[in-house]
Amino acid sequence: MRAAALLLPLLLLGACKDEPDFDTRYDKAAKEIEARAKAMDADIAEADRAAKAAGADPADPPALSEPPEPGTE
Repeated sequence: MRAAALLLPLLLLGACKDEPDFDTRYDKAAKEIEARAKAMDADIAEADRAAKAAGADPADPPALSEPPEPGTE
């Protein structure tokens, strides 16, 4: 019984794992955000190249249609 009482704190201490500090978590999140932003920029650049190849002006937004008149649906 005494052996179990002495081993229990050691087992609990061994199970505890140091969590990363704020700076480590911040740096990791900043790198992930930077990677996402670069991926989005690459997607936008590819869409612009595809629009130019198709002859469309990427700066010109698509025309919005008017909402249907009530009762005409």
